[in-house]
Amino acid sequence: MKRKLLLVMSVLALILTSCGTKDNGTTDDSKVKIGVVTPQTGPVSIYGKANENGIRLATKEINENGGISGREIELVVMDDKGEITDAVTSFNLLMEENVDVVIGAFTSKPSLALAETAKNYEIPVITPGGTQEDITLGKPNVFRQTFTNSYQGSLLAIHAKDNLNAKTAAILKNNSDDYSTGIAKSFTDKANELGIEIVADESYSINDNDFKAQLTSIKAKNPDVLLIPDYYEKLSLIITQTKEIGLDSVLVGPDGWAGVLTALDKSSYDAIEGSYYNDHFAIDDDAEIVKNFVENYRTEYNEDPISPSALGYDSVYLVKQAIENAGSLDKKVVTDSIKNIEFTGVTGSFKFDENNNPVKSSSMIEITNGEYKFSTEVKPR
Repeated sequence: MKRKLLLVMSVLALILTSCGTKDNGTTDDSKVKIGVVTPQTGPVSIYGKANENGIRLATKEINENGGISGREIELVVMDDKGEITDAVTSFNLLMEENVDVVIGAFTSKPSLALAETAKNYEIPVITPGGTQEDITLGKPNVFRQTFTNSYQGSLLAIHAKDNLNAKTAAILKNNSDDYSTGIAKSFTDKANELGIEIVADESYSINDNDFKAQLTSIKAKNPDVLLIPDYYEKLSLIITQTKEIGLDSVLVGPDGWAGVLTALDKSSYDAIEGSYYNDHFAIDDDAEIVKNFVENYRTEYNEDPISPSALGYDSVYLVKQAIENAGSLDKKVVTDSIKNIEFTGVTGSFKFDENNNPVKSSSMIEITNGEYKFSTEVKPR
């Protein structure tokens, strides 16, 4: 009987040793499992693929250099198609996979839906690109890498005043989209504060493809700058029509413009010449961390990175630093570590504020000769 008991105990010990246990309840302490939710397909897939590329590049680099405290990163990637339901479904599937951290979603509405679900868990969540204000509000385990809508609008107004010497401005916004209307409102508020007169405020709906009436009305007011707060897909349609009606205001926009040259036909490049948008990094920045990232990205993918690439890349390195600072994979301890982090990456140096938003400056990118060029840095005030 005694020999049988010893045999049973030995078998149990062998099973426990082979499986391993983590302090957060998962079953393999040799890896850090990072769940990723990003739009691999659908209308914003340019963002999603670039974001995933950045995440995979950072993962490759980290794993080749010993992992996170000796643990290899394992990615579990889900496609949310840029849709709310798919984002929530993806998050729930990742919970079944016992991931340690979630990076995602990327655009605002899926990110908010995912965050609302995630607040019922202790798992840390980082959205690389979700700009809507309430994604992180009241959710201590949810963080963002990107700017909020209001932050971007304010920075664009500062740029218009300080660097473009604008005295008048017009706005053409998507009234069906919180990203667009949020940026437009904060731009207006800051412009009024800075003494820029808003001479036209036009709008369109999400399914509209003809903007000539609004653009003609704006042209008649001859504003110094025209703010178009929308994503690259809609922007590419608007740009061709600004060319057709001969509007010559300086165009400015938010980080959703990233990738517009990919979506825009080269025959229309002259219409966007001399335009500006705020971004998280500049591809021609001479900082060593940026140069290394751009070079490695080009080598890996044979293309240039855009801001979603850099945001995804930094998100993984943020996770690495947070886990190493925490000295643990316990989800609550890692969340606390992220909250108190001082991080420097491709997209700048920052700490998180009381609402888990990064406090950092923005690069203003000028589109010239069919390329993105760093123009200046703008700080909030």
